[in-house]
Amino acid sequence: MLDLSKNYFELFGMSVGYVIDIKKVRQRYRDLQRVVHPDRYVNATDYEQRLAIQGAAYINEAFDTIKDPLRRAQYLLLLHGLDFDPDTETTTDTGFLMEQLELREELSEIPLQADPLRAASAFMDRVSSMYNRLISSMAIDFEMPDEKQLQVAREKVRKMQFLKKLHTEAETVEGRLEEEML
Repeated sequence: MLDLSKNYFELFGMSVGYVIDIKKVRQRYRDLQRVVHPDRYVNATDYEQRLAIQGAAYINEAFDTIKDPLRRAQYLLLLHGLDFDPDTETTTDTGFLMEQLELREELSEIPLQADPLRAASAFMDRVSSMYNRLISSMAIDFEMPDEKQLQVAREKVRKMQFLKKLHTEAETVEGRLEEEML
């Protein structure tokens, strides 16, 4: 069956690191899902069926974590011994926090723009660009992580959380604007 004691990277046959080959991850996910697919355990014992269900849940959680840049970074911090609570972690970079306040104000004004859908799209592109820059620089932090690099990565993860939330809120604004146009 499946070894649930392996970390997510080991489960997927990968070395622990930030840079991944998403095609290989998806292929390995499909291979692993075939191993624990319920159809294979129709005639198995209740215990074996439960193990298959647990295995499928573990594989899904691992896949969702590895494929998401933010969750992957949070998981890597955890693997390196840094407890990271996304609900309580916040950046201490005052410049970044001020920029976030300005972006939130800009987001609130999007519905008032002459072309609010275009403004929403441009806003989301800008936030995505900021997020992607952090993703690009994250690989270096986990390449040969020492305590200093891990703290740098932790700070980037905090910022990524802000940007991801902001992007989600912008998508909500865009959705409302689209509904109003119908």
